[in-house]
Amino acid sequence: MDLLQKDGYRLRAPEPEDLDCMIQFENTPTLWEVGNATGPYSRFHLKQYIETNKNDIYTDGQLRLMVESIAHKEVVGIIDLFDYNAFHNRAEVGIVIAESCQSKGLGELALNLLTDFSFNYLGIHQLYAHIDVTNVSCRRLFAKCGFNECALLKDWMRTGTTYRDVVMVQRLNS
Repeated sequence: MDLLQKDGYRLRAPEPEDLDCMIQFENTPTLWEVGNATGPYSRFHLKQYIETNKNDIYTDGQLRLMVESIAHKEVVGIIDLFDYNAFHNRAEVGIVIAESCQSKGLGELALNLLTDFSFNYLGIHQLYAHIDVTNVSCRRLFAKCGFNECALLKDWMRTGTTYRDVVMVQRLNS
C-alpha cells in the first residue's frame, strides 16, 4: 500500500496543472493571517516554485503535498512540512482544506498520512504547529491526530494593529 494514500485520497507532489489551485489557496487573504505570507503570490512565482522545487525536505527545507481525491482527480487541500531543522530533526506542519470539503474528515486523513510518512519514512522526531487560540476546529483536528498543546505564545500573530495569542502543538515520534 502507498504510504501517502488512504480511503480514496492521496498526498502527492505539486504538478504544473495545480497552478490555478495553488494560486487560489495561496492568495486567500484570510489564510495570510494564519501563515507567514505578507501578500499575494504571482502566477509567475508559483509556476517557478512548481518547476524548480525538488519536493525533497532535505534539499528544500520543506515538503509541500497536494491532497487529492483519487476518483475525481480533484485537489481538495494542501499540506506542508516547512521550517525543517535537520539538527533537531523537527518540522512545522501547515494544512489548508478547501472550504467546500471541510468537516468531512479530510484534514484528519491528510494530517495522519503526513504524520505517519514523516515519522516512519522520513524519520522525523517531532512535528509541531502554531494555531490561533480562537481556531477551535484546527486545535480539535490536531488533538484528534495525537498532537498535544505544549505552549501558549502571547501576542504571536499580528492582524492589522492588534496581536493574537497562539497555541503551539507538537507530536513526538515515540
